Amino acid sequence: MGAWQPLPDDLPPEVRHFVEQLRRIKDRTNLSLASLGARTAYSKSSWHRYLNAGQPPPRQAVVALCGIAGLAETDIERVRVRWELAVQAWPRPVTVPAPPAGAEEYEDDPTLPWWEEPPQPPQQTRDSGRLLRYAGLLLLLLLVLAAVGVVVFG
Repeated sequence: MGAWQPLPDDLPPEVRHFVEQLRRIKDRTNLSLASLGARTAYSKSSWHRYLNAGQPPPRQAVVALCGIAGLAETDIERVRVRWELAVQAWPRPVTVPAPPAGAEEYEDDPTLPWWEEPPQPPQQTRDSGRLLRYAGLLLLLLLVLAAVGVVVFG
C-alpha cells in the first residue's frame, strides 16, 4: 500500500522483524487501516500503533490479520511464534512510575485483552446461605403440594 514510517532505531531485533512481517501481511490484504479496523475488533488507531511498533498487538489481532490475509495454518503458527518472541522483547514504556516500596508488584500484560483474563473465583457471600434456605423451603412446599394432590385426587 503506502510507504511505512521508519521504525525506531533502538527496537530489539525480534520486535523489528515481527513488525516488518506484520506490515507485509497487512500490505498483502490491500486494506487501509480504517478498513482493517472495520474487519477486526481493533480500531484504526490501534492498528497504527501495532504496525509502527508503538504497542504490541494482542495475539487475537495478529490471528485476525493473518486470517484476513488468507495465510495457511502453518504460516499463522510461524507468525504466532514470532509474536511471542517479539512480545517478550518489546520495550516497556518508561513513563510508568515504579511501584512504591513494599507495594505488591503487578505486571501489566498489554497483550492480554479483558476477555482472556483468568476467571476470578466466586465470592462467598451471606446470600448463599439465604439462597439455600429458599431452595429448601421451595422443595418443602412442592412436597406438601404433592401430598395434598395425592390425598385430594388419589
